[in-house]
Amino acid sequence: MFVPVIRFFDRIVQRYLPDAFIFALILTVLVYVLGVIMTDSSPVEMVTHWGDGFWDLLAFTMQMSLIVITGYMLASAPAVTLLLRRLSLFAHTPVQAIVLVTIVALTACLINYGFGLVIGALFARHVARQVPTVDYRLLIASAYSGFLVWHGGLSASIPLTIATSDHFLVDSLGVIPITETLFTPYNLFIVAALFVSLPIINALSLKATDQSQQIDPAFLDLGSKKEEAATVAITPAEKLENSKILSLLIGLTGMGYVVYYFSQNGLDLNINIVNFTFLFLAILFHRTPRKLLQSVTEAVKNAGGIIIQFPFYAGIMGMMVASGLSDRIALWFVQISTEETLPLLTFISAGLINMFIPSGGGQWAVQGPIMIPAALELGADPARIAMAVAWGDAWTNMIQPFWALPILAIAGLKVRDIMGFCVILLFWSFIPIAIGLVFL
Repeated sequence: MFVPVIRFFDRIVQRYLPDAFIFALILTVLVYVLGVIMTDSSPVEMVTHWGDGFWDLLAFTMQMSLIVITGYMLASAPAVTLLLRRLSLFAHTPVQAIVLVTIVALTACLINYGFGLVIGALFARHVARQVPTVDYRLLIASAYSGFLVWHGGLSASIPLTIATSDHFLVDSLGVIPITETLFTPYNLFIVAALFVSLPIINALSLKATDQSQQIDPAFLDLGSKKEEAATVAITPAEKLENSKILSLLIGLTGMGYVVYYFSQNGLDLNINIVNFTFLFLAILFHRTPRKLLQSVTEAVKNAGGIIIQFPFYAGIMGMMVASGLSDRIALWFVQISTEETLPLLTFISAGLINMFIPSGGGQWAVQGPIMIPAALELGADPARIAMAVAWGDAWTNMIQPFWALPILAIAGLKVRDIMGFCVILLFWSFIPIAIGLVFL
């Protein structure tokens, strides 16, 4: 029954799921209407909440735009292109291609979510070039499936937040080290179960694909475009634009800072240091400023969807939080919970709220002050409840286009192209996550 189920969801998604931007607009209208009906906010107040929050994600929008741009710049450098191509040689069949991309994406997302999104998409393009008979849509969905594990990995925002001494819930929650969240048996079980099962699920999905749906080989030819014929630099400006010494000096300076940063902070692989590392490696590997700027011209084309859509999600978050709508949703789940059911219901409520507030840190700011007091009152483990929010945030990312935008931009696809496969991943991943949170 696996094949017809996948084909059913793929047909539904292809027919009815609009472009990611339209999806954001529909969510905006939905939250506005729900806020007017379910809270004390008037129609005018809801518009005010929306406008006030519209630009709250500007810094994050820039970060995510740069992760796509700098990742593309780095991947298009000849040395990195050669490395990714050699790694892609391990795939000889469509099944091997799907499994390899899934494992690489899972590994990268466990290290850092931004790193994983970019590397997964770029590597998938190289694998598609190596195995042209693989369904390209499923290959990109496989790359995106790695994002399921990010909130159980080293860049998980919620467990890392509550492990700091100055987080906003420290008075009621205290400081919870990652040994009580990320490195607990239940979290390691969830990560291991997804790491083993997702490549299998994605490989089985091949039976439901149409192998005639292949991508233009010219699009996949990342980083192999013929370089412009070398010209003799005559003016001082042209000499600077083609200066290998200048690129080497700036690149080595940047990488020197990266070494210093990690020596002082350990493996704190946040989004800013990932962008910084990508940028200065790209400067070194492209060798001259002119070649680097040529790669920038291609890279910025991929960031348009992020730039235009993220402010709308910020507006949605503004309405959810300021109107109290997110509080009402969370409180409803608390009211029907017991000590035994609170982790599962927290996970489900986090998955629902994530559809409207697709930011781990933003979601914790909303749910943390509600779920933690409930856990303390019911006698549930607050660290497990925090991880339930974290996994709920990661879970419904499979059907929320917000985080898919970077990978779709690099892949050159629409959200409807991969979402049919991602629905299956959503249903399947519920099982190991629920088992880990409730029974272990």
